[in-house]
Formats: sequence, structure tokens, C-alpha cells
Amino acid sequence: MNLRESAGFAVRGVLANKLRSLLTTLGILIGVAAVIILVAVGTGSGKAVQDSISRLGSNTLTVTSSQGGTGGRAGRFMGGPPGMGGPGGSGSSGSSGSSGGSGVDTGTRTRLAQLTVDDAAALLDDELAPHVHAVAPVVRAQSVTATYAGATHSVSTFTGTTPSYLGNDNSRVQAGSAFSASDYTGRRRVALLGVSVAEDLVGGNGLSVVGKTVQFNGVDFTVLGVLAEKGSTGPDDADDRVIAPLTAVQDTLTGYGALSSISVKATDTESVTTATAEVQSVLDSRHRVTSSTRDYTISSASSILSAATDTTKTFTVLLGAVAAISLLVGGIGVMNIMLVTVTERTREIGIRKAIGARRADIVTQFLMEAVLLSLTGGVLGVLAGYAGSRFTIVGVQPVVAPHSVVLAFGVAVGVGLFFGLYPANRAASLRPIDALRHE
Repeated sequence: MNLRESAGFAVRGVLANKLRSLLTTLGILIGVAAVIILVAVGTGSGKAVQDSISRLGSNTLTVTSSQGGTGGRAGRFMGGPPGMGGPGGSGSSGSSGSSGGSGVDTGTRTRLAQLTVDDAAALLDDELAPHVHAVAPVVRAQSVTATYAGATHSVSTFTGTTPSYLGNDNSRVQAGSAFSASDYTGRRRVALLGVSVAEDLVGGNGLSVVGKTVQFNGVDFTVLGVLAEKGSTGPDDADDRVIAPLTAVQDTLTGYGALSSISVKATDTESVTTATAEVQSVLDSRHRVTSSTRDYTISSASSILSAATDTTKTFTVLLGAVAAISLLVGGIGVMNIMLVTVTERTREIGIRKAIGARRADIVTQFLMEAVLLSLTGGVLGVLAGYAGSRFTIVGVQPVVAPHSVVLAFGVAVGVGLFFGLYPANRAASLRPIDALRHE
């Protein structure tokens, strides 16, 4: 019997029990679709994180305090705003003499790990940090509620900083204007609103909020502009933010404690490593620390991107592994049905062998039935996977990975071969006389 005849027998065998075959195929379908969709969710999540981090710029550094860290001697706090621009701006005062702590120098007193405005100013020294292009001190106000004309909105991120922050953060104003150095030094209560905040307060595209007075925790701020949309990273909304002059935020919302962080922009991508070393040198001198006792950490967009990529890869592999279990269960279902089929068709097998069918013919027929079930389930599973990946899942837009489609489909066919082999061999090993006697 040739392959074509075996295929015909296999098709008739599958169609003989349509409901049972449909349910068996459904197990493979769910397994394949689950692999494609879950891997697509992992890939989409990774892409969203990469896009979000890349928007920060590959030459941006972020300096943050180490919680619980300690430095050496505390120095005299040097007040006044840091320079607003890049190299050449004012702000080199105290670059090596003060530590950025608060209070009077006590010689050996241990101080709390903290960053100050003076630390940010010191990083703009052309001689000590020539590869630093711009610096922006940052404070974050917590639990801020925006109110306007009866509408309220809980702001996710409220940032107090200097005008140079917009360039460091790759942010731009789509309507209105950014606040200026004079707004900063004049301690004016002005703000830039993210799209999500603006839309919630005034409706529409939110642009009409420009020029209006909005209250933040009861304090009036004039809206100078609306920031351009940045998009979302998973469930996090990057446009749910407000940026205002650091001086005004300290006056009204945060007080005059330590900075949350310092945003530093290197002159170019190739200078990131050199700029990092320069920042470390300046801060080490000011904080009286060494490389082993630093009370601050420096992270870059590239390092964050590398770590995030590794994490999302692991996450994607785990999702794929979980989905593969359902594919394995579907394969066991194929084996179960094929064993039942062999039992039901024992007499048919005996008759075929009695009239001359070879062992290979029987094996081929039942193996093709198993593969046909898996193949059908695989094709439908791929279609279902593509369809399911068109929807946003837990705030993530899935991105179908071609390799996951090929792998899932290939495994589905392989599952049919593997789990169909034993029932096929069992059918072929039946003795004709015993098969004919079977009731």
C-alpha cells in the first residue's frame, strides 16, 4: 500500500469520529495558541520597556542616593541654584570643598547619604567634568492631586527640576512653552503637564489647559505648556506626570530636604563611560567617600536597558515554558485517543493484515492519523495565536515572534509523531488471528 492510500485511510479514520477528533485537535490548538500568545506578550513587554528606556537617551546618567549609605565628614551646605545649561554654566562653587551634607563640619561625623543642589552644581565644572553636557537636580513630590474647575487627577509623577531636565529626559513641549531660568530663580509657580493629566482635567486633547491655573494639593500653579506624548510602558503611563521648577516645588510641596536624584547628560554616547568617571570623581571628593564606601549610585540608560532586556528574556522563556505544558497535555490527549482508536479497530487491523497488509502499512496509517490531528490543531492554533495577539493583554501590546510560531507548530507536529508512535506500533504488533477473534 502506497503513502497516498495510507493517507486516505488516515483521513477516513479521523472523520469517522468527528467530535472526538475535534476535541483532540482542540487540545493541540490551545497549546500552540498559548505558546504564541504568551511569548508575544513577553516580547511585547520587552519592546515596550526598551522603547521607554531608549527615549531617555543613551547618553543620560541618573545619580541616586544609596539608602542607608554613609560618607565621611559632613561639609557646609552651599545654597543657591545650580547652572542651567551645559558646560560653562555657573555652579562650580564647592566642587571639592563641601560634601553636599547639611550642618557644620564636625571633622569626622557620619552623615546621611543624600544628594544636594550643590552636588548638582559641582558637576557643571568645565575642568572637573568636561564631558558632562547638562545637569538637572530632581525632587519628586509624593501623593499630589491636581484640581481644576471641579475635576481632579492623582498625579503619578510630580517632578521638581531645572529647565535643562527636559533636554536630559528627551521631553518636548507640544503646546505652550517650557519654563525658563528666570522662572526657576524667581521661584515662580508654573508647571508643564503630561497629556494624561491635561486630558483628565480639561477633556479633549488637553491643550486648552495652557494658561490656566491648576491647584496641586491646594497650591496654585500656572500651566505654561503641555508635554508631548511619550506613551505607556505596560500598565505604567509615562504621560501621567507634571514638571515644575524645583524651587517652587520645594517651596510648596516637598520642603528643602535632599534631592531624589540628579540627571546628568554626557556630551555624546561615546563619552558616557568618561562622564561617569568624572561624576564619580567629583562626588567622591565632595562626599569624602571612596569607591568601596560610596553613598550614591550611578545608572545609565544603556545599563538599565541591558538589565531590562535580560529580565524580559527570562520572563518570556518562563511564559513559553508554561504554555508548552499545555502543548504537552494536548499530545497526551492525542496518544490517549489513538490507543482508544486501536482498541476499537482491532478487527479491522486483523482483516487488513490477513489480506496482506504489512506491518509498515499499519504503522504508517495510524501514525498519519495522529500527525493529521496534530497538524490540524497546529494550523488552527497558529491562526488563533495571531488573532489573540492583536489585542492588548494586561496593558501590553503583544508582538508575535516568528520563531515562536515556527517552534510551536514544529513541536505540535513532533508531538503527533511522538505520541502517535506507540499506538501505531501497538496496532501493527497485533497478530492477525488474535485481532480477528476480538469482539
